[in-house]
Amino acid sequence: MLPREGRVVSLLDNEVPVLLARIGNYPLHHGSLGVVRTLGRLGVPVHAVVEDRFTPVALSRHLTRRIVWPTTGCEDPERLADGLLSIGRTIGVRSVAVPTDDEAAILLAEHADRLKESFLLPSVPSHLPRLLACKASLHRICIEAGVPSPRSWAPESRDELIDAGRELGYPLVLKNLAPFSRLRTPAVSGSTTVVHAERDLLDRFPKSAPPPVLVQEFIPRQQAEDWITHIYCGAGGVPRVLFTGLKLRSWPPYAGVTARAVSLRNPELARLAERLCHRIGYSGLADLDWRYDRRDGQYKLVDFNPRTGAQFRLFENVHGVDVVRAMHLDLTGRDVPDGAQVEGRVFVAGQLDFPSAAVWLRRERRLPSDLFSEPATERAWLSRDDPLPAVAEAIRFSGLVTRRLMRSVRSGRGGCP
Repeated sequence: MLPREGRVVSLLDNEVPVLLARIGNYPLHHGSLGVVRTLGRLGVPVHAVVEDRFTPVALSRHLTRRIVWPTTGCEDPERLADGLLSIGRTIGVRSVAVPTDDEAAILLAEHADRLKESFLLPSVPSHLPRLLACKASLHRICIEAGVPSPRSWAPESRDELIDAGRELGYPLVLKNLAPFSRLRTPAVSGSTTVVHAERDLLDRFPKSAPPPVLVQEFIPRQQAEDWITHIYCGAGGVPRVLFTGLKLRSWPPYAGVTARAVSLRNPELARLAERLCHRIGYSGLADLDWRYDRRDGQYKLVDFNPRTGAQFRLFENVHGVDVVRAMHLDLTGRDVPDGAQVEGRVFVAGQLDFPSAAVWLRRERRLPSDLFSEPATERAWLSRDDPLPAVAEAIRFSGLVTRRLMRSVRSGRGGCP
């Protein structure tokens, strides 16, 4: 019998290429590299939008072609759609477009009528990705669908901001409210910020009205577990593959990108994700973040990202199908083999895992137990058959850390150059 990857190779249509679609400047994104590797290794031509010629993903041996197209997300959406359409035409045949950020997913959905000339796209309602990626509308969707989510508030004035803090209590969580606005007028740096007192909240927003921000209840980490769901849905919101896993550590700690996770079957969480996608008619890739609240025994949906997640390679079913391979199979008219997820796979993002473990040691006064578990099944960067991206990532990541340290030193000296 063929190994899992061999079975997928026999099913894929290698005449249909893929475009890795990205909006914004984030060159150290391991999810993009995962897309290139998962399809490129199986003979599918992969073209990738990159920030420059030396981003790690641009150096992968599994990449067919790099397309240098730096964007910020502040551009007019029509111009961005024109750019994608031009790229699609240069590829020459209709390609499967795989978004790795919310902005790209929204652009592909809202301009699908034009872009389907060059791309194979899921039949998702054009307005839905924007609603799901926006924290406020996601909260409303969860209420309507009967899916638990943390108590949230999107204040429109300084008074409402104060009321939100007093209603939800401190500490509380701040998040950038919506795609595109997080790039144009970010309310907080990173994805999530915890505020511990009203004075700290008001110091962040001294003007009369805050920028687009979501205020969300804080679930104490001692009372919580972080879970993830990766899913690909076909037409009508029917899952073709659905995976669940436990996030072991993240960076920044307890609120950021997955640094280490393990694939674990969670039937209750799978039912919640399937019910939500079916009720709203979602079609396409999705990465859902959940927080299990031990205080009331509920899994609460924190984020719905309508695109592939950075750690999607954590998950495969017994036939070797992950969400990106499932998308390619489905959009090219192929059957997606049904099968149970492979449990116990471990994903590690090395450059994030080390600092997250260090913070754990400082706060918990003990080493994380998973440091002594089985070796990682899937590493974000390191790969024997594709070493250059890891080298490029190490160089760029070291430079990023050095620059931040230098800024910190200069600011400690009063900001003198």
